[in-house]
Amino acid sequence: MLNFEYYNPTRIVFGKDQLNRLPELLTEIGAKRILIAYGQGSIVKSGLYQKIVYQLSDFHVVSFQGIEANPEFTTLVKARDLCREEKIDFILAVGGGSVIDGVKFIAGAVPYDGDPWDVLNKKENCNFIEAVPFGTVLTLPATGSEANSGAVINRSEFEQKRVIGGPMFFPKFSFCDPRQVATLPKRQLANGVVDAFMHTLEQYLTYPTGNLLQERQAEGILATLVEIGPKVIETPDNYELASNLMWCATHALNGVLRCGVPTDWATHMIGHELTAFYGIDHARTLAIIAPRLYEAMFDDKKEKLAQYGKRIWNLTGTDDEIAKQAIKSTESFFHSLGIDTRISDYTENHAGVESRVREVFEHRGWIAMGERQAIDPARVEAIVAAAI
Repeated sequence: MLNFEYYNPTRIVFGKDQLNRLPELLTEIGAKRILIAYGQGSIVKSGLYQKIVYQLSDFHVVSFQGIEANPEFTTLVKARDLCREEKIDFILAVGGGSVIDGVKFIAGAVPYDGDPWDVLNKKENCNFIEAVPFGTVLTLPATGSEANSGAVINRSEFEQKRVIGGPMFFPKFSFCDPRQVATLPKRQLANGVVDAFMHTLEQYLTYPTGNLLQERQAEGILATLVEIGPKVIETPDNYELASNLMWCATHALNGVLRCGVPTDWATHMIGHELTAFYGIDHARTLAIIAPRLYEAMFDDKKEKLAQYGKRIWNLTGTDDEIAKQAIKSTESFFHSLGIDTRISDYTENHAGVESRVREVFEHRGWIAMGERQAIDPARVEAIVAAAI
């Protein structure tokens, strides 16, 4: 087992009929001037927005609508400016991972004096050193952003995505009501299942390290998602199914699974570029890249692929046979959720995409990725080419 340090201060308030506790938690923090940040308006249609505003009747409340599915830097800067104008001392993110990611950036950008793009670009001596406190009301179980300190920010004008993170970006609290699942379209639910599944695989499909507990925890999430994934998409109003999906998604990326094990994340980093180029849903880029990456890195991942195949897919045969079939079973699972797994399924404008992605990684100086640092830009190019 590898060395690790684990820290997660986020309070999870899970279940139905919990929003009446919102004023209590805000008062504990000392918040008085609240910004409600949300997406394109689905929370207004569902009635959730009105319920939140009612609970915040004793606070000064300002709203910001319009955070995109891939949160845009320019939109978030507008929200930052509004926070400054209104002297906001607490931000409430109401939405899925994109809204919550966007709020993490806003929280760091409000007190920052310089250009926040410099921070995202990791310019020397440019860092967020403090953040406005924030909390979340989760509407879409998928990314786990409600219980971690990471975020991904998009800037379409440059066709670039950037990541931020750090201890100051943990939500103070997150309300997780599984009944919100019933308000979601099938496309978003399928994305949520894949997101949680891939977050787990990125921390599991590496190489054995003897951390038996983390492996079994990861396998528990994977097996649960295989069991409930197609069912929750068809019956999202089933509270038991919705509860398990929401808790799986939170647990997949709250930091527990990475304790004492190597992680990969190359699938995510490559997938981000497909979103930046084509606007493909984040989860779907993961489903596109993962099977091809596992094939390309088969020798490095064979032991864990075989274990995964035996324990999750109940496969038999030699380890080589099981490992290869495990990749096929994973791709078939994505297909069962209605997720296509080729770039050409999403765009006809894919000529040369493999070299474009390679150029991005070379430009940023990302020479090696993966649990063994064996994925260089040339290997990235080959993986993307195989995914077309």
